Amino acid sequence: MHATRRRRTVGAVRALFALCTGTLYLSSAQAQLRLDITRGVENAVPIAVVPFGGEATGTATDVSAIIAADLERSGRFAPLPRAQMVDQPRPGDPIRFGDWRLLKTDYLVVGQVDAQGSDTTVKYELHNVVTGQRLLGESRSAPSKALRMTAHRAADRIFEQLTGIRGAFATRVAYVSVDGRPPAQRYRLMVADADGYGAVRIAESTEPLMSPAWSPDGRMLAYVSFEGKASAIYVQQVSSGERRRVSARAGINGAPAWSPDGRKLALTLSRDGNLDIYTLDLGSQTLTRVTSDESIDTEPAWALDGRSIYFTSDRSGGPQIYQVALDEARRAERVTFEGSYNARPRLSPDGTQLGMVTLDHGAYRIGTFDLKSRTVRVLSTSQQDESPSFAPNGAALIYGTKQGGRGALAIVSADGRYQQLLSSDSGDVREPAWSPFLTPP
Repeated sequence: MHATRRRRTVGAVRALFALCTGTLYLSSAQAQLRLDITRGVENAVPIAVVPFGGEATGTATDVSAIIAADLERSGRFAPLPRAQMVDQPRPGDPIRFGDWRLLKTDYLVVGQVDAQGSDTTVKYELHNVVTGQRLLGESRSAPSKALRMTAHRAADRIFEQLTGIRGAFATRVAYVSVDGRPPAQRYRLMVADADGYGAVRIAESTEPLMSPAWSPDGRMLAYVSFEGKASAIYVQQVSSGERRRVSARAGINGAPAWSPDGRKLALTLSRDGNLDIYTLDLGSQTLTRVTSDESIDTEPAWALDGRSIYFTSDRSGGPQIYQVALDEARRAERVTFEGSYNARPRLSPDGTQLGMVTLDHGAYRIGTFDLKSRTVRVLSTSQQDESPSFAPNGAALIYGTKQGGRGALAIVSADGRYQQLLSSDSGDVREPAWSPFLTPP
């Protein structure tokens, strides 16, 4: 590689990282993200989630309210306000479906919450108001301290029963937060429920933390830390906090991405002064170079079969998405051609499309690229959006954006029709990563 090209690459990588990899920040371990619906869906399905018997209504563990909120933020359902409900039946009670039909409600959820020592049992039923048919009846027991997650799992089952799509409400989101102003900033790697509640601190540093990535089983996070004033990649157990440093090579260590089997990381290194994609076997620490072009190659994302990697490269003159097979030839093929800027590829759970950052009418926005039709759909509408991450059911994407001059998180449905904002009362939040499903179906 020519020396001038190498210097240009090292100098330019920070600018590319600023657009493609973002960082993510929040205010404190106790702070919650505030959720606001910013764009709704017309003709959402009307549903009534009646206050459950035995629950503490109006509290953080109001099970029926959590279920209703989950269904509403999916963008597919319009829960009936409690003040308009004509009755509050319980499981097993006779239901006057005619009254609910007059309210133009298509579906009805009723339930009961029973505390049994340190455990709580939640019973719930889903009824079709039009036909009077009971579609679902289940009971879930869990520790009382996990009551919100029990409610999310109930919402998952109701969502799946009505849509045929597995619900993703009982999942989590990782992100990075920052408090303060330079040079007294504090960075935190955070994990919260998918609705923004229950944020907990996973790691903290006075130096930047960035690029969180979930392992396929949802038990670990890989991320970049600049502890010691140099970048390094760590892998950390979410539950125990145990962590280990897996890459601290000279130069840049960035953008970790887990292989589908959880045995390897794809990462970005600048071992010879140029930014390239490598894979790292976590068991043997075997490092394998994947790209060797003189361009900037960064932001890897594995294909579902683990046999190829998507990544961002400026080898065509500007950031575009490429795919490289993990064989001896390693010939990268350009994937995106529409537009002058397409970066930060993230594969959908079904492998049919890529989430990405695309330049649209002078603004950096979140879009999807259909791998079969080769078409781009722009989903977001802000000026500086970044870091898309698919929900594990593929129904929505979470990403970083700006709100009132501060970093915030936003969620948009995969069809672009529904959008919500997750913001913090103080500090910036950016670069989210949506967890995989945390329990078997």
